Amino acid sequence: MVNTQWELIDLRVFCCVARRSSFNAAAVELGISPAYVSKRVAGLEKALGLALFHRTTRRVSITDEGETALLWARKVLDTADSLSQEVGRTRATPSGTLRISTSLRLGRNHVGHILARLKLQYPELDIWLELVDRRVDVLGEGFDIDIRVGDISEPYLVAHPVARSVRVLCAAPSYLARRGMPKTLAELAQHDCLLFRDRDQAYGVWRLEGPQGVESVKVTSTLGSNHSDAVHNWAVDGHGIVLLSSWDVAARLKDGSMQRVLPAYHQQANVWAVTATRLGNSAKLKVCVDFLVQELTQGAFALDTVVV
Repeated sequence: MVNTQWELIDLRVFCCVARRSSFNAAAVELGISPAYVSKRVAGLEKALGLALFHRTTRRVSITDEGETALLWARKVLDTADSLSQEVGRTRATPSGTLRISTSLRLGRNHVGHILARLKLQYPELDIWLELVDRRVDVLGEGFDIDIRVGDISEPYLVAHPVARSVRVLCAAPSYLARRGMPKTLAELAQHDCLLFRDRDQAYGVWRLEGPQGVESVKVTSTLGSNHSDAVHNWAVDGHGIVLLSSWDVAARLKDGSMQRVLPAYHQQANVWAVTATRLGNSAKLKVCVDFLVQELTQGAFALDTVVV
């Protein structure tokens, strides 16, 4: 049985010696010592169980078996070079399918626009974006990337930081004029609070960081939804106090259609790109995540995380 424990370097040295008909000339071309050339050829001959060259003190000539081996060695090296070139092209021009998930408002107002720009730069990508106001099972549902807000609880996922952000309490001026501005966190229990069953929030309990550290308050409401648009619209229409990401209400806070409530309190809600594998294992994943991070922090559709 032929021993296949040889390496590509053995084939490259063998082909060079065959082309130059000289161990010394091959050593000069390859930038290695003649002794190392002899060692690699001898090792290949031992692995194949045959003599590749006739050696004399004056010249080296290839054997009949060596001619056959040379044909296959060239095929193997050509295939290896083609593989390297193909991988290089893949890294330079990512292609294939990317399945991405994120929450409704983040996807519609930011990520969707950014992915369209990514597609213009990398036309060989096939992008599917799924918008859901729930925590997805990245592996079970077959997503490549989940852009999510809040802590990452699954230990088997890889989290890539995108942007630092917080959730803030806010309400429409019409609601505050009617019900008054709460002065303490405990007073929220007496207010109409609009409840959103977010991807990682406990329903009906708000945990916020404030002057005394992390505090919790149980809130109730006759209006609640798993759809972020519904809760956002109820808040703008003056139906109660809401806890939303600062980037989601930044424009409203700036134009005055919403006001901060208890501005000393907030909830950590950083934005992450979550994958099931490290970026170094996939060129298309790395390109997409890097692009999302760049565009969500500095691009035309970047998140406005500055709290008013």
